[in-house]
Amino acid sequence: MGWYSRRVFLQVSGVAAVGGLLSGRSSAEPRAAGGVPDGAFELLRRRWREVSAGTGFDAAREPYRSRLAEIGARAAAYRDAMEPGAGFLWRDQPFPSFVATPGRLRAMARAYVLPGTGVTGDATLAAAVATGVDHYRRRVYAAGAEPYGNWWHWRIGVPGKLLDAVLLIGPHLSDRRRDALRDAVDHFVPESVLDRYSDRSTGANRVDLCVVTLLRAMLTSDPGKAALAVSALSPVFPYVTEGDGFYQDGSFIQHTTVPYQGAYGVSLLSGVAKLLAVLRGTPWQVTDPHRQVVFDAVERSFAPFVHDGFCMDLVRGRGLSRAPYGDHERGREIAAAVLLLGDTASAAERARWRGIVKGWALRDTDLPMLAAAESTDLAFHARLAAILDDGAVPASAEPTGHRLLTMSARAVHRRPRWCAALSMASHRIGHYEHGNGENLRGWHTGSGMLYWWAEGHGAQYSDSFWTTVDPYRLPGTTVSTLRLPDGAGEGWGDTCPPGRWVGGATDGVYAAVGQHLNGLESTMEAFKSWFFLDDAVVCLGAGITGADGVPVETIVDNRRTGALLTVDEREGWAHLDGHGGYVLLACPGLRTLREERTEPAPVTPPEQRPGPGRVTRSYATLWLDHGVDPVSASYAYVLLPGAGRAETRARATTGGWVRVLDNTARRQGVHVPSLGITAVNFWNGGATGALTASAPCAVLVREYGDGTATITVSDPRRTLDELTVTWHRPVAAVLLRSPNLTTATTGRALSLTFENLADRSGLAQTVTVRLG
Repeated sequence: MGWYSRRVFLQVSGVAAVGGLLSGRSSAEPRAAGGVPDGAFELLRRRWREVSAGTGFDAAREPYRSRLAEIGARAAAYRDAMEPGAGFLWRDQPFPSFVATPGRLRAMARAYVLPGTGVTGDATLAAAVATGVDHYRRRVYAAGAEPYGNWWHWRIGVPGKLLDAVLLIGPHLSDRRRDALRDAVDHFVPESVLDRYSDRSTGANRVDLCVVTLLRAMLTSDPGKAALAVSALSPVFPYVTEGDGFYQDGSFIQHTTVPYQGAYGVSLLSGVAKLLAVLRGTPWQVTDPHRQVVFDAVERSFAPFVHDGFCMDLVRGRGLSRAPYGDHERGREIAAAVLLLGDTASAAERARWRGIVKGWALRDTDLPMLAAAESTDLAFHARLAAILDDGAVPASAEPTGHRLLTMSARAVHRRPRWCAALSMASHRIGHYEHGNGENLRGWHTGSGMLYWWAEGHGAQYSDSFWTTVDPYRLPGTTVSTLRLPDGAGEGWGDTCPPGRWVGGATDGVYAAVGQHLNGLESTMEAFKSWFFLDDAVVCLGAGITGADGVPVETIVDNRRTGALLTVDEREGWAHLDGHGGYVLLACPGLRTLREERTEPAPVTPPEQRPGPGRVTRSYATLWLDHGVDPVSASYAYVLLPGAGRAETRARATTGGWVRVLDNTARRQGVHVPSLGITAVNFWNGGATGALTASAPCAVLVREYGDGTATITVSDPRRTLDELTVTWHRPVAAVLLRSPNLTTATTGRALSLTFENLADRSGLAQTVTVRLG
């Protein structure tokens, strides 16, 4: 038995009634002032307990009965092992213990309020939480103390957990201890942090600060604090054109330069969902009409990056380097937030979202969502189980089509049997993010990394990929092999290259995407294009130049697999069994490597790297060597996800299915007759094939069998006041104009003039015509 005696606690605290723990009101609760209706804060606290601890499941049924018993046993063990000392609350967690100690206190409080834990309503447990919170408050989180280390712990992480814990145990926290915690929170989280929407008080951080402020309001029934929490939330909602937040194209940015749906975005979505659920029907209900932006973000910003239940790593910032299967964990968190948000959404949105989440859960076979939820979130488990069992909720299939998010330099291409995603860097989006000792070797994730998944590949980048892959050979990238130090470049995503031409044109089905790439801390420069088709991605590179005194390489692929690799140099193709094929159109000799790679010794403390320890994984690497200090080197190859060996060989030996029109540092373009597609990335104005452009732009032409065609144009640099694109093809009439089209001339050729494309944030303009 630890420092606390169960008998002493029973003598001091008495026995709390179990009934009404989630909904009852105690006479010891402070009363609100300022004309707030009776019971308003009681309702807030009850709602919070339901959202925080979880509800909606039958504690007497499995798997909840066993899981609740485990939660209770762990909480009791924490209680019994508590041994408050000058430098710790638990001996194995010396102060400051910003994460573990507040986390254990909250876990104990949740066990106290949840049914069926074996310690439900146990006064000794609640008293231990109260004593533990006060001890931590006095020793670490004391009013007047100077914060050190990461600011986030002091303003969000620690107060959020401590306030959550004391709200769950209710009257077991004395007035004196409550007021002392109030003063500590007010010291570290003054109202001034919500005065301006800038710096560390934007996006997900602002939502978290609003949650802390609302919890602080509930602690002392402070209507002013509750009103502040709601009013301070409003700047999160509107679309932004720079900095942190949601963009109209679906991008979500945090830390100014990092696409972050898969970490900070999840926190924002979850936090807003909790706030809306707790505040609904109270005097502080959120009524800001711009809140619809967050509802729209479910399908505009989050769903595009969730594939078969996991969240793609290219929107996870430095978090991609954490524990294995973190992408599946983030996908599960997005699903949970979406279902909770659905409680305050329209009926139509709620119905769609349930179908989307059901589809994710059914397709995530690598780390099944329902089973994983059993050990992490019982309330979500209950919601998800009900949806999976409900035949009236149809499971949504994976969508097909292309999403190009120009403001975050990301693209996602979905076809019926495969999916690909592209991660780039630009003058506004960093090469990568590192910070807090995390993701120190993610240097080249923004150098055109091409992720792809065929059927059954949901764990390709999940199972220890980031700790075992060669960081200089990420698939799809072109890199200088110059050795870089861990954490090269500025931290927190401030590694933006100068290139502005990053983006492309898409009609929603196919796409021409390009990146003017400048290497990280390197002289290397390259012009890279990807043309996304039905069953292939055509990859072009040109103007590849470097003066670092080392070779420059383009990584055709680097798959985590031990599958058989076949290479036919004479016919120009390669195939990886069970994965896909590669057709070499115009490349230096293909280099290959089969190797076993073992995770290196951790570069961060072990407690920050949960997982099974050092592991070994098999890799098949295919790359192109452009030589030392290349000048205007180039490549052209085709990726065929999911293709068989015979299909790959047929593509390599059958000419004419794709024609490279141009592959230089001025223009890159292809023609695909079977799809009626002509696509060109104009790095400079000029002519390629049947297309001419007056300035740098991206153009995608698609001819249909009914005598019509679409011309899709964009300004990836976002600098053009005027652009004229000419298609040397007879056109009879313009059927559908785009907003920025000012002049259209038809006849023996089509000439289109657009104005003010710089104001369109790189978004494409599509014009529909009837062919002559």
